[in-house]
Amino acid sequence: MAGTLAGFPYKAVFSDIDGTLVDADHHPMPQTAPVLQRLVARGVPFVLISSRVPGGITCIHDQLGFRGPYVAYGGALVRDEAGRDLYSKTIDIDTACEIKDYLVHDLPDVFCCSYGYDTWVVDDNTDPRVLEEEFFIQYKARVASDLRATFGQAGCHKFMLMGAPEAILAAEKNVSARFPELAVVRSRAELCEISAGGVRKSEGVRMICDHLGIDPADCAAFGDGLNDLDMMGAVGTSYAMANAEDAVKRAATLVAQWSNVQNGVGRTLEGLLA
Repeated sequence: MAGTLAGFPYKAVFSDIDGTLVDADHHPMPQTAPVLQRLVARGVPFVLISSRVPGGITCIHDQLGFRGPYVAYGGALVRDEAGRDLYSKTIDIDTACEIKDYLVHDLPDVFCCSYGYDTWVVDDNTDPRVLEEEFFIQYKARVASDLRATFGQAGCHKFMLMGAPEAILAAEKNVSARFPELAVVRSRAELCEISAGGVRKSEGVRMICDHLGIDPADCAAFGDGLNDLDMMGAVGTSYAMANAEDAVKRAATLVAQWSNVQNGVGRTLEGLLA
C-alpha cells in the first residue's frame, strides 16, 4: 500500500516519459533525481507509464535512482515495483504473424518493430530509424524475422511502424481497416503503434492503484501528448506540460509552468513538496 506524505496532496504520481519527464534527447535529467528519490522514500510511488519497451523504462529508474511500479507498451504490460507482472495483454501469435506478413508485403514503405515482454526485434538493426530509437530509449533491438520462434505462444505486446508522415497516415488507415479488433494509433507523425484491442494507459493506472490499495482520484498524472489524455482522465488531478499539445492543456486540470526540457515534472513536484 502506498504511504501518505504529510502535506503532499497525492497518494501516487503517474508520469509519461517522452515529451514529459525527459530532455530533448529523450534522456532523464540528473536534476530530476533528488525530488523523485525524496518522494518515493517518503512513501509516494512515482509510476512511469509509457509506450516504451520495459528496458527503456527501467533505465530511467537506474539513472534517477528510484524504484516503482511501471506501465509499458501503453498499458499492455503492467509490472510492480519488483518487476513482477501484474497484467499482460498481447496480440496472439497467429494474428501477430499475419500482421507482420501484411506489413512486409502490403506496406513496404514503413519499417516494422515487434515487441513482446522484454524483447524488441527488427529485421535490420542497422536502419537509421532503429539506431535513433536505440539512442532515445537506451535499449538495443536484436535481429529476428520469425515472430513465432521469437515470442512463441506468449504473442506480441506491440508493433511500432516507422516511416514518413504520409506513409504512416496510410498505414494507420490500412491496418485499422484490415485488423479492426486491434488498437492502431499514431503516437507521432512518423510513428504508428499497434496493440491488442482495449489496451490503454488508464487500464495501467487502475491496475497500479489496485495493487497499491489507493483510489485513482487521489493521484496525479503528468503528460504532454494526445495519447496521454486517457491516463490523465483516469486520475483526480492532471498536469499538462508547458510544451503539451493545446488539446492536452485544455483537458488537463492544471498546466505546469515549465516544459519537459526545463525539468517541469521535477520542479512542479518540488513546489508541492515545499
